[in-house]
Amino acid sequence: MKDRSQYVKRTQKDYSLSFKHQVVHEVESGQETQVSVCRKYGIQSSSTIRDWFQKYGIFDKEYQIPTKMPKSADAKIKELEAKINLLEKQKHRLEKTLERQNDKAIIFDMMIEIAKKEYNIDIRKNHSPELLKPSQSKNKKI
Repeated sequence: MKDRSQYVKRTQKDYSLSFKHQVVHEVESGQETQVSVCRKYGIQSSSTIRDWFQKYGIFDKEYQIPTKMPKSADAKIKELEAKINLLEKQKHRLEKTLERQNDKAIIFDMMIEIAKKEYNIDIRKNHSPELLKPSQSKNKKI
């Protein structure tokens, strides 16, 4: 039987950043498995290591767990093609977001111009530098 008096509950703050990187590197390089690293360093759960993969490793969400087997040239090509597809999708999404933001800016400018012309509302304030300085009378106490 194990001695329960030696058990100490650990939290994420107990592990240094360099330690997390070391553990991730050991598993990703194939030196150790997630389970063996948990036992070796006393990490409570393999989900902790999975979280570290997401933050610090070359983690592939599609496969969830890095493999120990070296990849063949075909597998590397497929992996790179998948990364290219992902990057193209991200680029397309960012371009759409940028286009939408530019459209919003144009619409807001048009609304400001309409408010200025039709309702004589000057939304854009162009103050001279003299007006931006606090006045002398406000600083004097009576």
